[in-house]
Amino acid sequence: MTQTPGTSVPDGVVFVPLGGTGEIGMNLNLYGCQGRWLMVDLGITFGNETTPGIDVLMPDPSFIEKNLEALDGIVITHAHEDHLGAVTYLWPWLRKPVYASPFAAAFLRVKLQEEGLLNDVPLHEVPLGSRFQVGAFDVEMIGTTHSIPEPNALAIRTPAGTVLHTADWKFDPDPLIGRAADTEALRRLGDEGVLAMIGDSTNIFTPGHSGSEADVRQALIEVIGRNTTGKVMVACFASNVARLESVAVAARENGRHVALVGRSLWRMNATARGCGYLADLPPFLDDEAVAALPPEKVLYVATGSQGEPRAALPRIASGSHRAVSLGAGDTVIFSSRIIPGNERAIMAMQNRLVRNGVEIITARDAPVHVSGHPARAEVEEMYRLVRPRVAVPVHGESLHLNEHARVARACGVDHVMVIDDGDMLRLDGEAPRVVDQATTGLLALDGDRLVPMGSPMLRDRRRMMTNGAAAVTLVLNGKGGLVTDPVVSARGLLDPDEDGDDLDSLIGTIRGAVDRLDRRALDDDETVREEARRAVGRFFRGSQNRRPLTDIHVVRVG
Repeated sequence: MTQTPGTSVPDGVVFVPLGGTGEIGMNLNLYGCQGRWLMVDLGITFGNETTPGIDVLMPDPSFIEKNLEALDGIVITHAHEDHLGAVTYLWPWLRKPVYASPFAAAFLRVKLQEEGLLNDVPLHEVPLGSRFQVGAFDVEMIGTTHSIPEPNALAIRTPAGTVLHTADWKFDPDPLIGRAADTEALRRLGDEGVLAMIGDSTNIFTPGHSGSEADVRQALIEVIGRNTTGKVMVACFASNVARLESVAVAARENGRHVALVGRSLWRMNATARGCGYLADLPPFLDDEAVAALPPEKVLYVATGSQGEPRAALPRIASGSHRAVSLGAGDTVIFSSRIIPGNERAIMAMQNRLVRNGVEIITARDAPVHVSGHPARAEVEEMYRLVRPRVAVPVHGESLHLNEHARVARACGVDHVMVIDDGDMLRLDGEAPRVVDQATTGLLALDGDRLVPMGSPMLRDRRRMMTNGAAAVTLVLNGKGGLVTDPVVSARGLLDPDEDGDDLDSLIGTIRGAVDRLDRRALDDDETVREEARRAVGRFFRGSQNRRPLTDIHVVRVG
């Protein structure tokens, strides 16, 4: 079977990741069956120093947009941004019903309200552990554990067999918030027979088990208890409600009052309490309410553990936060992991804190964090429970996917397929196989508009960031000669106060290039522009080995 991308829907059972396979984050998965499509998750990732001016990125859904009449709905596995964050941006183009657990639905309602979409999106709240229909698809939510309440694997039943989509998961015997993973449901599914498992690969290189939230709670109690004189701040992911509860318990055990610092923490706190979580905790204080307390009575919880410039902790580290400051005698506990790509930002923030006299405690120093993803032994246990005929590693980069594939083969899986975003993997039949390619790409949120990441505008922005920009104005008379020296601006390349000689040399180079043109060439604006552009390029390649973005303006007088 072959299909032309975007023009038809396969008749068999296929899996098509448009995001989250070959990368971590931006999850967007499609399942096709008998001419219909089901979308699982619709997430984002965040920009970094390589994407200047871009804070949010998401998969390009163009492939499924061309088949919208065959898309039955969108199922959200849990409330992390890399699984549901793109709903508010892309739903106006997709306009399909959304299905989610009570916690994920509550969190999504807040985001939809902020975007003015709450009354437009048909959002269906699905009870935990339930089985339901999404158009032609028979879907069952199977509860797992993760670093957020109510994570779910999905059992998608098709005429060819059941596909288990694990999403993000782990086996935590004592998750503190919510139930432990429903291993009996997974075992029952394995007894029924599983055609394929689409599985999380994030922590496949970590031996053993990922650890329990209960262990982190005890570690926080002990670590905070050792810091008895100054203020203590715990930096963690806002979505980890169990961690938030553990911090509150650790504060109570050590006679401290908890204040939340960061808008996303307050939003997650409200969502959790609205769903019945954190019910045994008193209300949290805001940063101003604890300002009058003695330092040894204060415990802050802050966002920004990844060094995000607009988050609370980086602003506190730089001394620019309006209400919170840290200094000698204070402690910051990083109850979080380092997301790959954020190393430099985190190190810079931690260095600023240390220079201010703050003590830093991370998971290297004490067991103050555990991952929400399965380590190798947990992945092996999942294969023993589910016993799929086909294994498809996802949610990881190429190294993770290939290592997961080795583990799956060692667990006796008949067919193991390592694929990339855009591969159309047919699962029914004698053996799984890639039968076609779907169009893929990235969309960037630029201000309030979505633009392709490969657009000339963003390409120019990235080029300016690394190579600078030059602008040249040429004023020519009626005979084509230069009326005056070229006017040159070379931002990020030459400092007029420090590089005067180089600037004069560049002006001379441009003038010489224009003066060498014959009369016919001088009469053509485009020829003049191109010759001046080449002169600028030669100058900076020779002097700085750079290729700046260059604009040439030709003005004719007389």
